[in-house]
Amino acid sequence: MLVVWCPDWPVVAAASGAGLSLTVPMAVVVANRVVASSAVARREGIRRGMRRREAQGRCPELVVFEDDPVRDARCFEAVAAAVEELAVGVEIVRPGLVAVPARGPAGYFGSEEAAAEQLVDQVAGRAEVECQVGVADGLFAATLAAHRGLVVEPGTSPAFLAPLAVNELQQPGGPDRTELIDLLRRLGLRTLGAFAGITERDVATRFDAEAVRAHRLARGLDERPPSRRRPPPDLSITAELDPPVDRVDAAAFVAKSLADRLHAGLAAHGLACTRLGIYARSERDEELGRVWRCAEPLTPNGIADRVRWQLDGWLRTGGPTAALQRLWLEPEEVVEGRALQLDLWRGEGHAEAGERASRAMVRVQGLLGPEAVCTPVLGGGRDPIDRVRLVPWGEELMPSAEPGLPWPGRLPEPSPAVVFPEPVPAVVLDESGKPVLVTDRDLLTAKPAQVGINGGAPRPVTAWAGPWPSDEHWWDQPRPRSRARLQVLLGHEPSQTALLLAYEENTWTIQAHYD
Repeated sequence: MLVVWCPDWPVVAAASGAGLSLTVPMAVVVANRVVASSAVARREGIRRGMRRREAQGRCPELVVFEDDPVRDARCFEAVAAAVEELAVGVEIVRPGLVAVPARGPAGYFGSEEAAAEQLVDQVAGRAEVECQVGVADGLFAATLAAHRGLVVEPGTSPAFLAPLAVNELQQPGGPDRTELIDLLRRLGLRTLGAFAGITERDVATRFDAEAVRAHRLARGLDERPPSRRRPPPDLSITAELDPPVDRVDAAAFVAKSLADRLHAGLAAHGLACTRLGIYARSERDEELGRVWRCAEPLTPNGIADRVRWQLDGWLRTGGPTAALQRLWLEPEEVVEGRALQLDLWRGEGHAEAGERASRAMVRVQGLLGPEAVCTPVLGGGRDPIDRVRLVPWGEELMPSAEPGLPWPGRLPEPSPAVVFPEPVPAVVLDESGKPVLVTDRDLLTAKPAQVGINGGAPRPVTAWAGPWPSDEHWWDQPRPRSRARLQVLLGHEPSQTALLLAYEENTWTIQAHYD
């Protein structure tokens, strides 16, 4: 992939709209925090994430703009058009970043380096903005190469990525990987190479699906495997615009309608769009087209936003010389619909989805009683089952105990995946087949060698940890609670089983299961 990157694009677009020179210190803010700044502002100490008041305190002459995605997309149309004059297959990743397959321009201009030089000059001459070009295997590696103005030789993208910091996994416009990056750094995995060195199986076992996609990027692969389903041809959505559209507000209304129809058609086939083609024809038979590449499967609002941005760019930058009379959308690339699975509470339109869910929960309570709908609340405790209590829907969600307390005897991370509502009987045996017990000093009488589950044949123990004792309610005579917990790994790969055992009143039980 060949990527053309315009640094600090939100600032460049804002300055262009305001008629200001980039020699003026400027910043773009969202919710009173800086999300982009000019090079001049950075020399004054302005950084991403800084509060607006702090930034203005460091640089009193700082010009502040509010974030405006429509403005950014509209201004970027000139850059995309300039790149399209020299290369085919242009895809807008986000305003400020455009990608094309490298083979075409490299073959035409003689080499990838020559193509990069031509594109830099082309964008500077036609769009009057500076850009950097990067070439590498895959969009992620090519984007990081563009940040450094490099051409990475074919097959060497993993080596190029290896020394880079894991912070590079967080890219503007992409999914929020802040928590994952923080966790990787705390685990000592500070570079993409260190993260890539972990097997994909281990990543999938210990992390979520988003981490698996990030792991693929760190290895120099595409975010998703290349097994794409080609969309059926009848999923394209076309609208005849009568009267023809020449105003941005009218185009926005059409964009929303088309987005809903396209998303509904894809959902009916169990698909979601990751590359969206937007095409239009004017009254003078001028045809316009642009492809938008998306990091995440597009929601209806995501489709509508990109259509609106593109139409705004065409209508305000003099793309067509007449009003648009036909508009159609084509899903250029799709993935399985499960890639678009959303949370119950944080679906498309957060507030509206939460209100609908709340009304549904209250209705269920009216039919079945207040205890029929509960919310789990995580608090403090020594055992997994002690840390969660169920609160009837609608009651104040106060934690059952302070999670930050030390909790002596608490089980170490990771937490088990499944906690059994009723403990399962078990026996723990040593190498000679004798039962393993826990002494008054909270020590095992022998090393665990076998574990029998619910009367079944004993299975060999390949690893174990513990015990972790806990003495609770010692003041509550005559029945204080004294127990010890033990983690065991049974069997051999690939059929290993990790369990959490508890010893109480001279009896072993299984409390939980680890994935």
